[in-house]
Amino acid sequence: MLHHKLAKGICSLCCMYFLQTHSIYAQNNYLSPADTVRLELKQAEKMFLDNNLQLLAAHYNVQSAQELVLQAKKWDNPTLNTDQNVYTNGHFFQHGTDAGGNPQGEVYVQVQQLIKTAGKRGKQVDLARTNVNLADWQFKSVMRSLRATLIKDYYTVAQLQGNTRLYSENMEQLNKLLNAQKAEFNAGNIAKKEYLRIQALIISLQQDMTGNAKNMNDAQAELKTVLGITGNKFILPVLPETEQPEIPAANILQLVDSAKRYNTDYQQEVYQLQYNRQNLRLQKALSVPDLTVGPEFDQNANYTPNYYGLSISLPLPVWDRNQGNIKSVKAQVKQEEALVTSADQKLQNDVMNAYQNLLYMNRLSSDNNTQFYKDYYELQKNILESYNNRQISLIEFLEYFNDYQDVRQKQLQQMLDLRLAKEDLNDVVGIDIVQ
Repeated sequence: MLHHKLAKGICSLCCMYFLQTHSIYAQNNYLSPADTVRLELKQAEKMFLDNNLQLLAAHYNVQSAQELVLQAKKWDNPTLNTDQNVYTNGHFFQHGTDAGGNPQGEVYVQVQQLIKTAGKRGKQVDLARTNVNLADWQFKSVMRSLRATLIKDYYTVAQLQGNTRLYSENMEQLNKLLNAQKAEFNAGNIAKKEYLRIQALIISLQQDMTGNAKNMNDAQAELKTVLGITGNKFILPVLPETEQPEIPAANILQLVDSAKRYNTDYQQEVYQLQYNRQNLRLQKALSVPDLTVGPEFDQNANYTPNYYGLSISLPLPVWDRNQGNIKSVKAQVKQEEALVTSADQKLQNDVMNAYQNLLYMNRLSSDNNTQFYKDYYELQKNILESYNNRQISLIEFLEYFNDYQDVRQKQLQQMLDLRLAKEDLNDVVGIDIVQ
């Protein structure tokens, strides 16, 4: 009697859990075929370049830096100084001549032009141009980071979709088995514990399906954000189930050399060092006084009624020779030299690590392993029939079933790891060196 109540309770719990999980999983797959966006990786990358707003914002930063180069080339505007009498001898703005033809009132006019010495303007232009290069590499860094997120999410969705198909196939098998077991149980041909073990296996599989559905939702949300897609859409990656990347024959030194030319983090450090060195030259030039020169005219306020002169202004570098700024930038140059050396070491280690990881993952995905998975799949198709024919026991069936699901999941994870290892090497080198 107790066993009967226990079985009835477990059956009720199983049905409730199945309905709840089915509802959750259905929500993850509620999209109609029209809402499913099938994308190859190249199509996804093009959509990313066209629609990503973070990438667009970073591009405007490059345009801003380019405009500053034009501004740095501009000469300083001339300065106009004037001084005129307002009130004299009971008259306002008395300008003109007296009865003898002599000018009345004072008029002073001066035009001055700042002339930068020691090549300051050229050095400022050099700084602005280097800043454009920095902005350009920062833009490429943003694009590289977002593209890495795109590819990671794209391949992750493909792996989770593979899990979805695996769970669906297994659930279909178990549901058929459960119906057959129910008839056998009602006929008294099998023990109640066998019937309950199949129900427990279904519950465990439903839990796995729920976790997979949640992971799919998270990956879909991030992928759609990178692609600039909103609304009721489901991104379905279109790619082969397995692939074998073509690893280049280049040695590590060649890969490192390519990385030094194309890796965005390293190039930013290189251009930052160049910027600091150029800034040091500018700060030294700023210690040289600039010259202000210009013509002037003075009416009725000098030894002659109409005075024409040339004004020259030159500050004397007695107290301030820009010593503090020069020392500060020298320290920044030393700091950046150390950072470039550190970036060089890190880049070499990252290239080596990414290359070795790719070789390792590629060996795991060899043809021998591929054949093993095919053979194991064929074996799995016969397991259910063997159990129904009583050729194997329930314990053996459960072992085969769980082992197959575990092996299949590891195969999907292994393919994901291989694809990510390939993209990791491309990412650290800075170009698609592995296809």
